[in-house]
Amino acid sequence: MSERTAIITGGAAGIGRGLTLHFARNGWRAVALDRDEQALAELRDLVPESQFLAIPCDVGAEKDVLQAFERIAAWTNAAHLLVNNAGIADPFCGPLEDLSLDRWQGWVDASLTSAFLCSREALPLLRAGAPAAIVNISSTRALQSEPDCFAYAAAKGGLCALTHAMAVSLGPEIRVNSVLPGWIETGPWQRSDRRSEPEHSREDRAQHPVGRVGRVEDIVDAVAWLAGEGAGFVTGQEIVVDGGMTRRMIYAD
Repeated sequence: MSERTAIITGGAAGIGRGLTLHFARNGWRAVALDRDEQALAELRDLVPESQFLAIPCDVGAEKDVLQAFERIAAWTNAAHLLVNNAGIADPFCGPLEDLSLDRWQGWVDASLTSAFLCSREALPLLRAGAPAAIVNISSTRALQSEPDCFAYAAAKGGLCALTHAMAVSLGPEIRVNSVLPGWIETGPWQRSDRRSEPEHSREDRAQHPVGRVGRVEDIVDAVAWLAGEGAGFVTGQEIVVDGGMTRRMIYAD
């Protein structure tokens, strides 16, 4: 893993924080792009300076992304992994008839437009580091829905479609896959003033055939596998990491 470089969007909190810390602590150079400068500053205190580049960036805005990748290219001449993890965590947008175009676009830009922009700008670095990988963090809501999650579901579903489109076009130098998290508890992985240690009820755990709610480490392990040689024959795939929740039939009481 020595001297490989991983770029993680939304890399300062939640799943992104877990990914950044994993790669920076395991011999990779890690780049975290995030709008939250306080969360980025906290990460700087947790990893070796030589292994980590923190860039404040709205990855849904083209100008920000262009500037960010200029900085990345000045820091490293190759990348081996891009994780398009950024997104709006809250999926609920309210009734469809009340959803404005601006709010809809916010969800789409945060997850889908950002993945397009960052993948496009990362291509020269990824090709220089080939064989390389892109992992898009989608959601099980790309496969099933709760009420009033229209924009989130559409953005995450689009991310799955973008995954197979890129896999077909960017191979064999770059493999592209998506990870679809289910219920993942990210409370312990927030910045210090937003951190929490939620307690999950028996009913919460029982919704999952594995008997527990997901952890950030579960997604980190999946991404690390997809980035490694062991997944060298895996591309264009949707890897569901949800403790079996989407496979369980739920009946009304």
